[in-house]
Amino acid sequence: MKTKIIKLLSIIFLAGLYSCGGEIVPKQKGMLRLSYPSPKYAKASLPCPFSFEKNEFSELQKARRNKKCWYNLEYKALKATLYISYYQVDNNLTALLRDAQNLTQEHVIKADAIKPEEYINSEKNVYGMIYKVSGDAASPSQFYATDSVKNFVIGSIYFKTKPNYDSILPAANYLRNDIRHLIETLEWKE
Repeated sequence: MKTKIIKLLSIIFLAGLYSCGGEIVPKQKGMLRLSYPSPKYAKASLPCPFSFEKNEFSELQKARRNKKCWYNLEYKALKATLYISYYQVDNNLTALLRDAQNLTQEHVIKADAIKPEEYINSEKNVYGMIYKVSGDAASPSQFYATDSVKNFVIGSIYFKTKPNYDSILPAANYLRNDIRHLIETLEWKE
């Protein structure tokens, strides 16, 4: 009886050993491919001392606060909002610049890096800065623009989700391009 069990176990073992032949190939990692519509820009008509072109993929909304020229660009498909605030310069440019820079520096705790990109357009009298914030910070991009005399605009992107840099990176890059276009098309009204 023992020999029959040993023979049966030997046959099962050998069958298992030979059935696993062939090369072992590891499963490839799957990556989620996110694609967004090509941006189409149109001038945003605002009752403010400035104008810009916005992506038609976004929806312009008046900010809930009772400020005259505060607006939100809602990107519903991306679950993101670009908050835009306007301030009149009245011997307070230094304070406005300091506040804009401090707003960005608040993200240092969670950010891996903050990369500033200067913007200068002397013909349109637009001077500003775009900040790329890397890491799990609440806002991956912020900007400010001014004419240094009368007008100051500041903006920040926030996602309606817990910050996870790897997950939001494609959307953050898409929105950063929209910010760049917004600043490039920014015009002050006389």
